[in-house]
Amino acid sequence: MPEIRPLRADDLPVVADMFQRVLRKRRSPAPATLASYLQRLYLDSTDGSAGSPSLVHVAENGRVSGFVGVTSLPMRFGETRLNASICGSLMVDEDQRNDLSGARLLKAFLAGPQDISFSETASDVTANMWTTLRGTILPQHSLDWIKVIKPASFTIAGAKVRVPMARFAAPLARAADAGLRLRRSGEFSRWFGARDAAATLGRYTVADIDQDGFARLLGNFTSRFAVHPEWNDALLARIMADASAKQDFGAPFRCRVSSRTGAVIGAFMYFGRAGEIGHVLQVLALPGQAGAVIDCLIAHAATTGLAAVRGRTQPALLEAMLGRQIIFINVNSTVVHARDPELVRQFQAGNGFFNGLVGEHWSRIFGDRFD
Repeated sequence: MPEIRPLRADDLPVVADMFQRVLRKRRSPAPATLASYLQRLYLDSTDGSAGSPSLVHVAENGRVSGFVGVTSLPMRFGETRLNASICGSLMVDEDQRNDLSGARLLKAFLAGPQDISFSETASDVTANMWTTLRGTILPQHSLDWIKVIKPASFTIAGAKVRVPMARFAAPLARAADAGLRLRRSGEFSRWFGARDAAATLGRYTVADIDQDGFARLLGNFTSRFAVHPEWNDALLARIMADASAKQDFGAPFRCRVSSRTGAVIGAFMYFGRAGEIGHVLQVLALPGQAGAVIDCLIAHAATTGLAAVRGRTQPALLEAMLGRQIIFINVNSTVVHARDPELVRQFQAGNGFFNGLVGEHWSRIFGDRFD
């Protein structure tokens, strides 16, 4: 009989190989560094007594054929301390995808002792499984947003992911973007570039900060939400360290945004390199200040030379984004499941903080190299 059981250390070579094939789309053997990181992420750093452990599906022949990676996160709702479990990588070997092993893994995960469960990366198939098991999709958390700064370079940066030879067109793209910058009127200039954002930048101060500085702001800005994370110093330091190691995405930029009076109104963290698409991990803003912080982020990315920036929406940011010629797409959905329906309602109303550093995308699985 197939079984589902908690992940063990001796499963890691098989799970790492599955990661390599299924998620990373690599044919080469999984490097030992990947297995070591999975152990630290899913075994050494996760409290299995506070929520679901990571789980494996074992086929009838005794082979591990499926996996769901789980990290734990303490949260708070009013005076109530919550144990949250974040469902990361849910994967099944190709020859097992028709036997409901993925659904069994998800059902076992949701049956864990945690108060609330999340995922940021639910595919259409996985999201349907969540809703079948009484989970809820959070539409305002489920959109990727893209602000194009250099349209020609953006096109080449996107194309070379699938067609590596496209990188040779980068010099032509830079020349095209230089010419397009001369168009300073009309609808085209509204959609592309950072002119409007740069005008806002003059009214605020953007200053670089280190990991510790961003961590302190993170706690201050998230604690105003009804449901929010409650990290201890060691957990937050580990998350910030992992969040800063994403070699495929480029260098990390962490910035504080202040008004003319010196009051801190927000912060942002993103990764990028000139001519590429930057990856925004987190945007923080006081109520009513989201537009200014987003403008400062876009202007900063333009100064860095990025072709575009891309991130994940949050309800507190979405309204401000609507007037800034930002493109929205749905790639994966954010989903939530809780035994107390009031917790779900808080997230539906935008009163819960989740994504980026309060989610999955801080881990090195997203954007780092292991070879």
